[in-house]
Amino acid sequence: MTRATLPVLSAALLLALTGCAGGGDETPEPAASAPAQQDAAQEPGGCGYEEAPGGVREVEMPPEEPEVAGAVDAVIATDRGEIGLTLDADGAPCTVGSFAHLAGSGYFDDTECHRLTTEGIFVLQCGDPSATGTGGPGYRFADELTGQEIYDAGTLAMANAGPDTNGSQFFLVYEDAPLPPDYTVFGQIDEAGLQVLRTIAEAGTEDGGADGRPSGGVVIEGVSIG
Repeated sequence: MTRATLPVLSAALLLALTGCAGGGDETPEPAASAPAQQDAAQEPGGCGYEEAPGGVREVEMPPEEPEVAGAVDAVIATDRGEIGLTLDADGAPCTVGSFAHLAGSGYFDDTECHRLTTEGIFVLQCGDPSATGTGGPGYRFADELTGQEIYDAGTLAMANAGPDTNGSQFFLVYEDAPLPPDYTVFGQIDEAGLQVLRTIAEAGTEDGGADGRPSGGVVIEGVSIG
């Protein structure tokens, strides 16, 4: 199984680190080059979800034709507080369609956010029921990128293991993060949700490092759509 990854900026050098919470044994590698720019519009014929290894919780494939459109309200309920979202189903229809499907299927219920970063980039990463950074829904789908993505505080985006490997893992940006435009942006976090994330970040990681499991844990109790 492949770990969903995010790069970290350290000493002005862009490095790719595993998406798994760290015990200190991750090996940095040079970041992969950005994928070719893609049209964010849905491809003709549907979203093209494909079976993939790493499924850790049984769930059906999402509908090929997304069942939501426009700005979609959502709430991630955690044991640390609620994180309100506005999903962009027009800009990222397949991503939002998958997220809404997983939420409605209870896929995210009682799952742990496995990674917090507090230097270089500033994100909380969630969406893997195994809490290892290697788990997914048993399917993958293509990026929805314009090449102009930015990851300011309040951004909701997909984690991945390379181009067109989206599954269920996502990250929530709590301070501006200087990332390359390789990660599909599919929503925004409200101000109250940002405060929840910043409170989590203030407590740091379990081992005190810059990249690891959040101290005290963060459990998603459920995700509601609409």
